[in-house]
Amino acid sequence: MTDEAPVAGETWDLRLYVTGRSPKCLRAVANLRQVCEEHLAGRYRIEVVDLLENPRLAADDQIFAVPTLVRRLPPPIRKIVGDLSDEDRVLVGLQLRAGQGPT
Repeated sequence: MTDEAPVAGETWDLRLYVTGRSPKCLRAVANLRQVCEEHLAGRYRIEVVDLLENPRLAADDQIFAVPTLVRRLPPPIRKIVGDLSDEDRVLVGLQLRAGQGPT
């Protein structure tokens, strides 16, 4: 286990920003749920924010593209843009797996 491995019992608070039900946004939701079930089962909370319904929330997390995933807890805040289809990139971005080389 590395320094970046999740701490047992730690709850992950994730917010996924989408715009409507576009194929890319729907893929992002499905991909995020799959990664969370596989790597954080029972220790995560996902909030899906549709910016067509709540555009003001984008300013809070400085969202400029969708879909964007924001890891709010545990700190530090991390962001990943895209449909989350590259599982390795998602795991490294969420700090569930160490990255390859310097960032």
